[in-house]
Amino acid sequence: MLELSRIREEKDAIAEGLKTRNLDVKNQLEEVIALDEKRRDTQQQMEKDLAELNTLAKSIGGLFQQGKVEEANVLKAKTGTLKEQSSQLKTVLQETEDAINKILFTIPNVPNPIVPKGNSDQDNEIIFENGQLPQLHAKALPHWDLIKQYDLVDFELGVKITGAGFPVYKGKGARLQRALINFFLDEAINAGYEEVIPPLLVNADSGFGTGQLPDKDGQMYHDAQDNLYLIPTAEVPITNIYRDVILNESQFPIKNVGYTPCFRREAGSWGSDVRGLNRLHQFDKVEIVQVVHPDKSYDTLDQMVAHVKNLLEKLELPYRVAKLCGGDLGFTSALTFDMEVFSAAQEKWLEVSSISNFETFQANRLKLRYKSEGNKPQLAHTLNGSALALPRILASILENNQTETGINVPKVLVPYTGFDTI
Repeated sequence: MLELSRIREEKDAIAEGLKTRNLDVKNQLEEVIALDEKRRDTQQQMEKDLAELNTLAKSIGGLFQQGKVEEANVLKAKTGTLKEQSSQLKTVLQETEDAINKILFTIPNVPNPIVPKGNSDQDNEIIFENGQLPQLHAKALPHWDLIKQYDLVDFELGVKITGAGFPVYKGKGARLQRALINFFLDEAINAGYEEVIPPLLVNADSGFGTGQLPDKDGQMYHDAQDNLYLIPTAEVPITNIYRDVILNESQFPIKNVGYTPCFRREAGSWGSDVRGLNRLHQFDKVEIVQVVHPDKSYDTLDQMVAHVKNLLEKLELPYRVAKLCGGDLGFTSALTFDMEVFSAAQEKWLEVSSISNFETFQANRLKLRYKSEGNKPQLAHTLNGSALALPRILASILENNQTETGINVPKVLVPYTGFDTI
């Protein structure tokens, strides 16, 4: 959420920046500023009334002690009027703050100046490519046929147990999945990340803190009885570790990694991109999260991109890096790089990771601040990235490494799987 102080000081720059997202928010910003003026005036009047009430209370006590009952009662009547006025002002203040937040909840983060303009993923800017596209044999199959042929993943069994989009991994398919998880965790730990195992259910405050609520309410599985949400990504519980926390500057950078299943309703999804492992309701992901000093966040973003590149190179997968355009940028992000791997049998690029810098947008919602010596607490910067999401990585490994006699396992995974071919 954008800070009110920033909106007051940078209204025109924010409005111009959000044009990159194809949004015109000038009227909303002006309304927020007007409401904020009303809020501040109301707050000042409340403080003035409180000070007068305190003064009157002392005077009333003194008058009663002096036996001046009539004068004391006159002042008591005045305090009653002031208390009623303060109660009304309190209601006005709450209504004004609610109106401000209602608008702020609809305004996304301001894109970094280097974010390209555009309307959709078709306008994203490819900034890097690595690896040779594999040449498959004539009878090569897409992964949804390979997993049937080698009995690696059972979609029909998942439908029986739960429903579509909840696959059952079996045999070498399960072992390859577990190998990827352990490989990603080990690589992150070696890069200085501390592993955490967070809850898979979060409360509404956590969903709000990282920006999933209210923006993506319809995409999350919700338990209405306990008002808890299944996590769409480990970003939510891990980042919320630091909600309502004031850090010491010396604690930076904070680096966490976590493996979790992720749950997404994916309402409205259809087409060829949802076939097989391409899009699921439940999938596994290893997530990296950092909380850093604002001066370091873009260097940190580059480091996180390099980390994911390294994973893909060790898996020997051809990949490319896309800088998201304004129209494809997530609600909370200031700058996002997507990592895409080439799926040879499907002959298309599949997104496997998004790495984002949220600047202070999440921190403002989370009330996540840091303190340096001699200074007031300031908002920290938060970042996160998939390192990596497993379904499309697994699909690409199966498709790109298939031969006429089987599927070769990437060398880096063999110590984890215990086998080198399927």
